[in-house]
Amino acid sequence: MNGIDLKSGRNGKAPVITLSSGYDMPVAGLGTYSLRGSVCVNSVSVAVQNGYRLIDTASFYGNEREVGEGIRKSGISRDEVFVTTKLYPNQYGYADKAIDEALSKLDIGYIDMMLLHHPASNDVVAYKAIEKAIQDGKVRSAGVSCYYIREINAFLPKVMIKPALVQNEIHPYYQDSNVVKHIQSLGIVMQGWYPLGGRGYTEALLNHKTLREIGAVHRKSPAQITLRWNLQKGVAVIPGSSNEKHICENISIFDFELSSAEMEKIAALNKDEKHDWY
Repeated sequence: MNGIDLKSGRNGKAPVITLSSGYDMPVAGLGTYSLRGSVCVNSVSVAVQNGYRLIDTASFYGNEREVGEGIRKSGISRDEVFVTTKLYPNQYGYADKAIDEALSKLDIGYIDMMLLHHPASNDVVAYKAIEKAIQDGKVRSAGVSCYYIREINAFLPKVMIKPALVQNEIHPYYQDSNVVKHIQSLGIVMQGWYPLGGRGYTEALLNHKTLREIGAVHRKSPAQITLRWNLQKGVAVIPGSSNEKHICENISIFDFELSSAEMEKIAALNKDEKHDWY
């Protein structure tokens, strides 16, 4: 995915990348990990009304109903919005039923992308249930989250459909470049969760002098610089927010380009500092 055509995007509307499944996925979207209740409904609706076409949720987040409601409330046609959700390890033993539960909660007809949330026992069994759901027209694409080099290499020979997406923690303090390159070399799209550093770490990251200085050059916020850096590395992003100003800001990243020198300055921020356990 190093060849994303970012020039085809415009502020408020992200370009798409074609997945190995044949479907197009926007390279930037809204993550909903921390969104609940009416805040989630309104954030999703606002995001879609302001050009977002990718929404990421999960069974574990407990907000699939609200995400579906927000999409319906937006007034934008269902077929214009790409929706990702995930099965949690405690669902792997009854994945077929869990997929139907997700479909019922979202109430949007079908799921664009279904991921396994973590490696765990029965993950291959659960993934095969996703493969069956694809055959049945319930799900369009399959992927995994929190799979690294060893995990993905062990997993691939056991499944029929290659994951179209791997979703891992990626940000300037945890760049995981070897994993990113390996996943991309397999023809799998890499998507970063916590692209702005994650819970409890975002403020410190976005106050870093380097990001602020580069932002001043481009008249962009440190968040916009960080998201653009991800995209220029070929990593799709799903920043989360309930703040309308930030939601709009996070997808206004297609009218500038970071230079090679600026990309190198951000690469130098890597600390191999992971901000979540998986």
